[in-house]
Amino acid sequence: MIEFVLNGRTEKVDQVDPNLSILEWLRTKMRLTGTKEGCASGDCGACTVITGTPDPQGNIRYEAINSCISLVGGLHGKELITVEAFQQEPGHPVQRSMMEKHGAQCGFCTPGIVMSLVAFHANKEGPTPDDHRLLEALSGNLCRCTGYRPIIEAGRQALVQEWTPEPSHPAASLCGTSARPELSGIPGGSVSSGTTDGLRYDAPATLAELRELRRNFPDSRLVAGSTDLALEITQQLKALPHLISVERVDELKGCTQEGDELVIGAAATYQQFRGPLSALWPAFDPMVERLGSLQIRNRGTLGGNIANASPIGDMPPPLIALDATLVLDGPDGDRRLPLEDFFHGYKQTDLKPGEFVHSVRVPVPRANEQLYIYKVSKRLDDDISAVLGAFRLTVEDGVVADCRLAFGGMAATPARAANELQIPVGVLPFSTARGSPSAAPTGRASRSRRLTRCLITVRVTSANTPMYPHFLYSAVLGLLRKLVKRPEGTLPAWVE
Repeated sequence: MIEFVLNGRTEKVDQVDPNLSILEWLRTKMRLTGTKEGCASGDCGACTVITGTPDPQGNIRYEAINSCISLVGGLHGKELITVEAFQQEPGHPVQRSMMEKHGAQCGFCTPGIVMSLVAFHANKEGPTPDDHRLLEALSGNLCRCTGYRPIIEAGRQALVQEWTPEPSHPAASLCGTSARPELSGIPGGSVSSGTTDGLRYDAPATLAELRELRRNFPDSRLVAGSTDLALEITQQLKALPHLISVERVDELKGCTQEGDELVIGAAATYQQFRGPLSALWPAFDPMVERLGSLQIRNRGTLGGNIANASPIGDMPPPLIALDATLVLDGPDGDRRLPLEDFFHGYKQTDLKPGEFVHSVRVPVPRANEQLYIYKVSKRLDDDISAVLGAFRLTVEDGVVADCRLAFGGMAATPARAANELQIPVGVLPFSTARGSPSAAPTGRASRSRRLTRCLITVRVTSANTPMYPHFLYSAVLGLLRKLVKRPEGTLPAWVE
């Protein structure tokens, strides 16, 4: 059985189906139909709800998530707030601002937009709205109507207003930093539930319990944020018989520096490790900001992004460029291997039966060492990569003394470029990534090669010039449209 707080009231769910999403439970079991299903893949944001997760100190962290790909089993011990919580007066500043600024438009996606803005309002820092963070908060809500201007204006207006509901309001806890008293009465520890037809959901609370479950149920599937696994349920209509969640295992959620390495637990979410990792390697901050949406980053984990073994996963290429080490845990203890050796083929990894990803060890920067990451995608926000290039360079006296180039989207696996040599800045011979570009998931080998050559040229020809590690989104798409104009002779001949 799982237990949590829904809109101020304690709920208990017995015989939990591991495939049951929060959205389906809300709409079919509770008849709370304000939360909408638009895509069932975590893209559109119409299903956005807010979860509150307490920490051992009694504080609580509120986050917007996609309920269509989040599983009910993961709600144990948490608070869930839906748009129905705001039927009661006084209305939230976001509600009033959406009406006054005419941001509702057709109305279908509006509940999700409201919930994203309410979560941002609850987590805002200071009285002045930050437009950049406001747009980030809305990046996972894809309105299909007339445009975002009135929605953004509503967000700006709401963020400078305070909300002081009565303590009895279903969402009053958003105004404080302490967890609801009802949450303290929910038992902690591990969770186990199932259905009469043999489906099972387990959420161990310790690493030892996780190891035992993996040993006893070797055919079970591991799940963390379910941002990818849930698509097998919602898109492929699979019924997964046994899921083991790792999100309650604290040993897998740490992010600490040990000597000259940053150790990131496999169950740490993007939002949790973004700050510590970006403090060492600043190029990660803008890259992670474009990884999915805020709703996805609040749930998705580093271990999931790696173990999923997608050739267009965003995290493996820069980590491979940094020579990161993967720590695997299993029946025979833990073992370490270079991350680039983990991927054997499309969706094929080095994991042995009973093993799981424990953590990733990322080297800290050395002298004159810099990392640059470039992501090319059709849409700026909330989109997968067409090609992602990561370049770690050490430049000494105008010469690249050391370099590591890694790419995603060029082959069946993320891969590091071969034959990296000491080269003068601006004179970089093209190095072919391991694997055949024809095996890229999109099948557009020529485009992948052209994008890769463009990214290498842009980075290396400016390696000795101060440059903020941005993505050159429009510039690279401009190259594809054959609109790039450059002085003759400024680029190496192999680019032509």
